[in-house]
Amino acid sequence: MKRMALHWKILIGMLSGLLAGFLFKEMGLQQAVVDWIKPFGTIFINMLKMIAVPLVAVSLIVGLADLKDISKLSKLGGRTIVLYLFTTVCAVSLGLILANLIKPGRFINESSRQRLLEGFAGEADEKIKLAEATKEQGPLQPLVDIVPDNFFGAMTDNGSLLQVIFFVILIGIGLIMIDERKSKPVVDFFKGLNDVILKVIDIVMLFSPVGVFALMAALIVEIPDFSTLGALGIYGATVLIGLALLIFAFYPTLVYLFAKIKPGQFFRAISPAQLLAFSTSSSAATLPVTMERVTDHLGVDDEVSSFVLPLGATINMDGTALYQAVAAIFISQAMLPVPLGLEAQLMIILTTVLASIGTAAVPSAGIVMLVIVLGQAGIPEAGLALIFAVDRPLDMCRTLTNVTSDTAVSAMVAKSVGLLHPPQSPVNEQP
Repeated sequence: MKRMALHWKILIGMLSGLLAGFLFKEMGLQQAVVDWIKPFGTIFINMLKMIAVPLVAVSLIVGLADLKDISKLSKLGGRTIVLYLFTTVCAVSLGLILANLIKPGRFINESSRQRLLEGFAGEADEKIKLAEATKEQGPLQPLVDIVPDNFFGAMTDNGSLLQVIFFVILIGIGLIMIDERKSKPVVDFFKGLNDVILKVIDIVMLFSPVGVFALMAALIVEIPDFSTLGALGIYGATVLIGLALLIFAFYPTLVYLFAKIKPGQFFRAISPAQLLAFSTSSSAATLPVTMERVTDHLGVDDEVSSFVLPLGATINMDGTALYQAVAAIFISQAMLPVPLGLEAQLMIILTTVLASIGTAAVPSAGIVMLVIVLGQAGIPEAGLALIFAVDRPLDMCRTLTNVTSDTAVSAMVAKSVGLLHPPQSPVNEQP
């Protein structure tokens, strides 16, 4: 087992957790799993989240200080934003195309629709209230939210990652602008601290198979009745087809064309991060592993990965964007007598792109932003209850997609600025 690659250990933990969850559910021991197994999964996620913000702050300071030129930061930021917007627009468009071709809303019968609406009405109302509070804010509120009034307060909240990035970028610019003799002790301190944090990540990852086992077992015992899930099979399949096309066709093609990395090498390098993203449903929790895999196993320079990946974990939500597009069309087909027109669907693209940028990198945050997309398109928000039954497993898949997109963009940006190198570690080596 010691010689086994990390992604195989995680995969074994995942499959073992699924099997154990089914067995416990059949024996009627769901509460035992919730009380005695799920906490180990929660501890594992908390450990990853614990190290995420310090890693982002320290690695970004080190990366920016190494640039030694503000023009390089401008070039890096511009290319990153353009690529993230491009992939998000492509994801939304793909979701709309698939939803219009497959028409998943037409496969749900009246009895299933009523059962879902009644069974998940409370959860839908809760998300609608959260979305209403978001919509009541001013048009420039997202811009205001980027600037923290207390940096240390932002450091204590994983949902405030953009605020941390904003402050740290200012620190990095300050280090570039002052005399190198004065900045060197500060940079050396953060480089040493960065090495310590990376070693802590290695320690945390020793527990990843156990954490993944606990998360998957808890998922199975907490999942709704399978007869309910059956009514949403076509909808779920539509989302999964779109996500699979992004993961196995769109991103590998982009990486091969623009970064000259073969698909096999790409997937071997990032597979542990993908599996963790699937298990935790959180881009932020997966971020420490994503940065380590991209830097050491994909060959992306620290200067790029420390900037592109934290930014991607907060604004690049391709999987969430595709899911929101499919969900909006699905709910409209199930609830409205007339199909949505071209203008309404084009507005879904615009709204989804903007909403995905503001989506927090935590489980189920995308469903709150979906309410805004539905309201803009004139689709009844109550229809949100139709998709709650399968949201958790789909959330896992779209988080995997988000992380895959982040890694692909980081490789392309690194290649474009001449900072893509041969990997420091073989792709099958333990972190």
